[in-house]
Amino acid sequence: MSLPISGVPFPSPAEETSPVAERRSAIFHPTIWTDYFLKYASDSTSTSSEGIVEEQIKRLKGEVRKMLTGAMDKPSQKLNLIDRIQRLGLADHFEHEIDEQLEQIHRSYFAFHCEDNNNNLHTIALLFRLLRQQGYNISCEIFNRFKDNEGNFSKSIIADVQGLLSLYEACHLSYHGEDILNDALTFTITHLESIDKRKSEPNLEKQVSHALHQPIQKGLPRLEARRYIQFYQEEPSHNEVLLSLAKLDFNSLQEQHRKELGNLARWWKDIDIEREFPFARDRLGELYIWNLGVHFEPEYEISRGILTKMMAILTILDDIYDVYGTIEELELFTEAIERWDLDAKEGLPECMQVIYKILLNFYDEIGYELTRKGRSYCLFYAKEAMKIQVRAYLAEAKWFHHSHVPTMEEYLPIALTSIGIQMALVASFLGMGDTVTKDVFDWLLSSDTKIVKALRVIGRLMNDIAGHKFEQERGHVASSVECFMKQYKVTEEEAKKELCKQVADAWKDINEELCRPTAVPRVLLMRIINLAGAIHAVYEDETDNFVNAGTNFKEFVTCLLVNPCQCDVLKDEV
Repeated sequence: MSLPISGVPFPSPAEETSPVAERRSAIFHPTIWTDYFLKYASDSTSTSSEGIVEEQIKRLKGEVRKMLTGAMDKPSQKLNLIDRIQRLGLADHFEHEIDEQLEQIHRSYFAFHCEDNNNNLHTIALLFRLLRQQGYNISCEIFNRFKDNEGNFSKSIIADVQGLLSLYEACHLSYHGEDILNDALTFTITHLESIDKRKSEPNLEKQVSHALHQPIQKGLPRLEARRYIQFYQEEPSHNEVLLSLAKLDFNSLQEQHRKELGNLARWWKDIDIEREFPFARDRLGELYIWNLGVHFEPEYEISRGILTKMMAILTILDDIYDVYGTIEELELFTEAIERWDLDAKEGLPECMQVIYKILLNFYDEIGYELTRKGRSYCLFYAKEAMKIQVRAYLAEAKWFHHSHVPTMEEYLPIALTSIGIQMALVASFLGMGDTVTKDVFDWLLSSDTKIVKALRVIGRLMNDIAGHKFEQERGHVASSVECFMKQYKVTEEEAKKELCKQVADAWKDINEELCRPTAVPRVLLMRIINLAGAIHAVYEDETDNFVNAGTNFKEFVTCLLVNPCQCDVLKDEV
C-alpha cells in the first residue's frame, strides 16, 4: 500500500537549488467563524420544546409513510413522491419504504412502458434517474422515443421545460459510451439556457437556473435539501405535510449539528492555531460543512467528529509541507510520522512538534474507542493512510524545492494521494461501526478500486483547476494545469478543458460502480457519492471556496448552521 516515492525522478545535484531558509506565508483568508459556534457547545440535555418538535416529526413521518406505502392511481405519482422526499432531505427516514417501492417499480418496468404516460418526458426521465440512483441498470434507450426520424431529439419537446429539466438531471447518471445521454445533455443545456422567461413559470425558471449551476447528482446533500425546501414551498400544489416535515427535520438536525460543531470548536480553540500555526488555514467551520456532505444523518455523529478533527489536522500538515518547512525539516518530520513514536519529535521545529503530539494524541483517543468496541484493527488502516498521505506531501515538496514540473504520468500517482480523499474516507469509515470490515479497508486503500480512484481524480483535478493561480502566486508545486500545459504545449484553457473531460469521465466511473451488485455495502458507497458532491460544491465555478472562505462557503455555513427554516407549524403548536 506504500507509494513508490523513491521512484520519483528529480534533477541531478548540480541542478538542485538550496533549501529555502526563510518561512513563506500563504496569506490565507482569515476565518470568519472564529468563536461563533462556541456558544452552541453543551451537554446532551433536551428542552421541552425539543420534545414537542420530536412528537411533531414522529406524527408527520407516520403520515408520509402512509403516502409512500399506500396505493396510487399511477406509478408516476409514486415516482414524484419519492423524488420530493429525497430532494427535501427526508430519504434517510424512509429508506426501507423507498427501497421497496423502487424495487416494485423496477419489477413492473415493462408494464410501465405500456401505460399512457410512456411518452411523458418528465416521468420517463424521473423513472430513469431514480432507478439508476438506486443501482438498477435501466437502459438509456428508454429515451429513443423522444427522437425524430433523423435520430435527433425532437423539437416537440423543446417547449416542455419540466421534461427538459428532468432529462437534464437524468443525464448526470450516465455510463461510458452512452451517446444518447451525451446528446441529451447537450440538447437540454442548449434549450434550458434559452427558455423564454416570459412564458415559463417563475419557480420552474429558478429551478432551471439552479440546476444548470448545480445538478442533483453533484450536490452537497444537506445544502441542496435546504434550497429545495424553498423551491417546493413556492409550488402552488405543494404538500403541507411534506413541507412541514422537511422544515422541522432540517431545524432539528441543525440543532444537533450546531452542538457538534460547538464542541469541536472547543477542541480547536485549545489547539490555538493562530498562535501555534499562523501560516495555516483556519477552517474548522468550513471543514465541518464539507463533512456534513459526507454524512449528515444523526446516527453518524462519531464519524463527523473523527472526520472533522482528522481533516483539520491534515489541513495544518498540508500547509506545513506546502508553506512552512524546509526539505530537511520535512524529511525528518515524515520519518517521525513513519516511526509513530512521540520521542521521534525531538529535533523538529516547535510547530512540527506541537502538531505531531496533537496527531498522536488524537489517534490514541480513536484507538481507545475502537478497542473498547472490539475494532482495534481499524487503527492500523488509519495510521497507514496517514503515512501514505505524508509521503505524497513530501514528494510534492521535493518537486517544488527542486523547481521540478513533472509529467502527468509522474504527477498523478502522487497528486491523487496528496488530495487526501483516501485519508478522508478512512476517517469517515472509522465511526461507522461493524459495517466497515477489514476487507472494506483493504478495498478502500487499494490502488485498483475504480470508484475511489474516480473520486480522487474529481477531487484532485477540480482542486487544481480552481486553485492553481492562487497557488502559483504564493509559490507552490506545479498543478495538473501547469503539468499538462508544459507536457502537451497547450494553453491554460485547453489544459483545463481536457482536465474537465477527465472529471466528467470519473463521474461516469462512479455511476457505473453504483450498479448492483456492488463491491461493498451501498451505505458506504453513498459516502463516496456524497463526498464527490461536496467536492463539486467546494470547487464550483473554478473557485476554491475552501481557501477563499469569504465566498460561497460563507453562504453554505450560514444556510446550514446559522439560519433555521421558518416553521409555521412549530409557531402554532409551541
